[in-house]
Amino acid sequence: MDLDGDLEHTLWTTREAAEAAGVTPEVIYQWRRRGKITPVNRRGWPRYRALDVLRAEKATRERAGRTHAGV
Repeated sequence: MDLDGDLEHTLWTTREAAEAAGVTPEVIYQWRRRGKITPVNRRGWPRYRALDVLRAEKATRERAGRTHAGV
């Protein structure tokens, strides 16, 4: 997963978002239901802004007391 691009405008599928955040696709769906991320629909499957996904992952990690993904 390339994290060096323009994360404000990069859109990820649910699977790509889950991979980048180190979570399962179900977690992405949970974040969506809880309002932590909002999909950007582009005629079809939802896409998520990379920056929004990474911010949600960081906030979740901080609340859990972890310092980086996967711990």
